Amino acid sequence: MSSGQQLQDKIILVTGASQGLGEQVAKSYAAQGATVILVARHQKKMEKVYDDIVAAGHPEPFAVCFDLLTAEEKEFDNLAMTVAQATGRRLDGIVHCASYFYALSPLDFQTVAEWVNQYRINAVAPMALTRAFLPLLKESADASVIFVGESHGETPKAYWGGFGASKAAVNYLCKVAADEWERFEHLRANVLVPGPINSPQRVKTHPGEAEGERKNIEEVMPQFVYWMSKESRGRSGEIVYL
Repeated sequence: MSSGQQLQDKIILVTGASQGLGEQVAKSYAAQGATVILVARHQKKMEKVYDDIVAAGHPEPFAVCFDLLTAEEKEFDNLAMTVAQATGRRLDGIVHCASYFYALSPLDFQTVAEWVNQYRINAVAPMALTRAFLPLLKESADASVIFVGESHGETPKAYWGGFGASKAAVNYLCKVAADEWERFEHLRANVLVPGPINSPQRVKTHPGEAEGERKNIEEVMPQFVYWMSKESRGRSGEIVYL
């Protein structure tokens, strides 16, 4: 992977951008020359990320407060219209970092609401966002959609029920998108599985894990940059463990 600004002049939307993986992806992309569209529920946390990017001298981002859990068709379409107006109908990529994890528990303790909410944020929202922004992505000279996976999406295990199933759906969604987009050589979709990283979600999912067993989020950033950059062109439908 070459050094320098690999994402110069790209416009990239990042969900879950107010903390954890999403925050770090947004900052890393901005440092690589991209104009980032921050999307998150938490206004104040997102404003802090916005301020950090501007203070570092990187391209000024956009920030949109948006609730993926409650959004319906109209809200997704309105978000796409808002972004199109702000960017002059430009979008070169999406990174779906937003994720919802309820708790590890046996199936007989899991509820319909837990499953529905995890599916809505982890699988339905990435589908709806990608679909709403597809016209803009098709107009880009080089566009990449990155879904964030989890190992239990491919390796079912006790207590991972709703969350693992929702992440399996993400893998399926990515494969379907890649297959449907095969005729667009400039458009690709892949799943990146960060593995054990020091993120708020990992601390919740693996409470007994020592901090030393986890990578710093910064360690996986070169991979996130590569899969968003032109260097990954032609690779689509892959599930990549980082």
